[in-house]
Amino acid sequence: MIQNLIPLLLVAMVAVGLGQEAETAKLPTGPGFDPKAIVGASECTECHTHSGAVWEQTVHHGTITDMPRTEKGREIAKKMGIRRIKSESLCLDCHATSHWEDEKLKPSSGVSCESCHGAGMGWVKLHGEFSGKEEGQETADEIARRWKASEAAGMLRPTMIADIARNCVSCHVVPHENLVNVGGHPAGSDFELVAWSQGSIRHNNFYTKGKENKVASIERQRLLYAVGILAELELLLKAVGTAEGMGDYAKANARRVSTLRKKLATAAKATQQSDLVKALEAVGSLKLSLKNQPAMLEAAAAITISLDNLAATSNGEDLAGLDSMLPKEEDYK
Repeated sequence: MIQNLIPLLLVAMVAVGLGQEAETAKLPTGPGFDPKAIVGASECTECHTHSGAVWEQTVHHGTITDMPRTEKGREIAKKMGIRRIKSESLCLDCHATSHWEDEKLKPSSGVSCESCHGAGMGWVKLHGEFSGKEEGQETADEIARRWKASEAAGMLRPTMIADIARNCVSCHVVPHENLVNVGGHPAGSDFELVAWSQGSIRHNNFYTKGKENKVASIERQRLLYAVGILAELELLLKAVGTAEGMGDYAKANARRVSTLRKKLATAAKATQQSDLVKALEAVGSLKLSLKNQPAMLEAAAAITISLDNLAATSNGEDLAGLDSMLPKEEDYK
């Protein structure tokens, strides 16, 4: 199917009269990106000291400092007409946590707490005030209501596994067509949710007060693996389904769809889990060409339903067939 993509992309590009320099629509980044509601990482690390210490050693922490110094970063910026990487939202969307200051977008830090867990203005104090009591004095009902209110105010908690996955994928699948086609930016990362979430960025150490940074349970790893496949497929189908012309962006993302489709087929066969089976039905015979973009967007919508239902109803116990597919600890990123 991939081999059919190039001529069809050419036909589509000629048909709509697109040039390489044409402005292209940007896919939405994840829910963590709201510069006007950023409070800064220090508001989080004040209490989450041990998690902050882990973050400071990660690629995420240094990306806005390190990336502009690289030859590749400068080369991409030049091709895109970007004079100052640290003041261009095109780069800051995924390489920084940014805030508004003096009517300008400015990086507060690299990829930080709020990039992943949501801009904190509405929920930082709410989630940390223990319902007006001292820590450990809340009732179970008060805790549940506090978390629910925090989520409603924009916090992405680890339990919100589908939204967390979408937020990760929204940058690991590059959301700008021209950035890839014109700038030469890679179309994305070789991303897999278990390997990346359990690797160097893992910071499951709050409740152990830094004594142990726990790896996710096998049940959660299974769910992360399945949710990760669906979240990536969902966005990739939208990317190819809205691509405006022939180029590396459409071709690379179509290849990723093809690869993920095979992983999904293996996972669905191994588990017979209904949401994975339905997702496979939506993409199993899907033609990956620009002439078939409406069908790709329909498939993305079907994946959305499967993803949301899987995340809401599965605790991973029904996904034991995935165990042999999970990355080993030595493969963690």
